[in-house]
Amino acid sequence: MKKVTGIGGVFFKSKDPLAVNEWYKKHLGFDTTPYGTSFEWLEKDDNSKTGVTQWNPFKEDTTYFEPSGKEFMINYRVENLEALVEELKKENVTILDNIETYDYGKFVHILDLEGNKIQLWEPAE
Repeated sequence: MKKVTGIGGVFFKSKDPLAVNEWYKKHLGFDTTPYGTSFEWLEKDDNSKTGVTQWNPFKEDTTYFEPSGKEFMINYRVENLEALVEELKKENVTILDNIETYDYGKFVHILDLEGNKIQLWEPAE
């Protein structure tokens, strides 16, 4: 079973997310919104399909990364979230919440062995 298929996003804490967005827009050409930016790419095995990697600065006082005390959270793309969560449970990986489904995919959060919060995402296709 294929587990992670790529990086879905990079999220980090920032003192002033809007200023960070503007800095990246001005100096590095990011096409930012108040929520960061999306980098679109073509899938290797079927380049008629596109994917995105999300880049988002969060306010420095966000609680979204908890229980991790880190300044960042990585989002990994996966193929079959339900099956992966069942496998991770058998391997005693800490699952922080239930799978949530939105128009753009399914999500769940886990902790790695050092307590870093990780977001797993199965994109809607």
